[in-house]
Amino acid sequence: MRTSISGVFSALATPIDALGRPDLPTFDRLIDFVLQRGVDGVVIGGGTAEYPHFDVQARASIARRAVKRVAGRGRVVTCVGTSSVFSTLALARRATDAGSDILLLPMPHFFHYSQDDLVAYTQTVCRAVPMPFLLYNLPSFTGAITPSKAIRLMRTIPNLIGIKDSSGKRQNLKLFGKASEEPSRSILVGDDCLLLDALEAGWHGTVSGIGCFAPELIVAVYRSFRAGELERAAALHGTLNALIKEIVRLPIPWGVRIGLEARGIPSGPMHLPLSKTRMQQIETLQEWLRNWASARALHLDQVWDTIPT
Repeated sequence: MRTSISGVFSALATPIDALGRPDLPTFDRLIDFVLQRGVDGVVIGGGTAEYPHFDVQARASIARRAVKRVAGRGRVVTCVGTSSVFSTLALARRATDAGSDILLLPMPHFFHYSQDDLVAYTQTVCRAVPMPFLLYNLPSFTGAITPSKAIRLMRTIPNLIGIKDSSGKRQNLKLFGKASEEPSRSILVGDDCLLLDALEAGWHGTVSGIGCFAPELIVAVYRSFRAGELERAAALHGTLNALIKEIVRLPIPWGVRIGLEARGIPSGPMHLPLSKTRMQQIETLQEWLRNWASARALHLDQVWDTIPT
């Protein structure tokens, strides 16, 4: 089994209600919001979605909802990682039945495992579920698979079509850039700071957390680069870097969700109580986002109007 994936994919947050349950009507709004702004598809249930907070049943229902709402307007990539191979397989099968196009497989979280453990885990899951898979290298929160192991797995497992690398390691740009030259291989960057560098290294696209609330900015960087408008791509990436600098003052999913609120899509409470310090940080970010949007000569909606086709 081989397929490929490229372009811009929004890594979606999971809106919740006051009891921490998925808010599916708001999730529908979010899907429409990013697709209307030119992304090639959505990634659900990943790090931006804070997936450890939800059980298999809730995550499967979100996958079904996403496939139904996208309705062929883009591709749906569903993250199926858990802390156990048993729950991962259960979720992978339910995400497949829901109609997901591709499954995203992070390494198990919480406990530390050897590289051989991670290889065995990947082989077992991919062999058991006949779907295209992308590895998800998320070393800040899960087991970290080395580039050499990841490339070997992609070469030896027929339905493992590529990787989303969220390590933020510049040394991986060249390593995975070589792998991107191989047929039917998909190498996607998951660290927004490295978007332009990854494209220059030959990578195929991005799964972007910033693309959850500012999709037109990510699309503009990507399309400008692909159109050969390198100066414009670099200028837009400078805008992106300024935005990232402010967002990362909070835990990443929190900053993204504050960004969504600024775009008119409140996503519910945070999954932890907010300390006084955090509340002050959130208020500061909210004010910065308001000033940033109003002060710039090129607003996000205007960026959309000038994206190369």
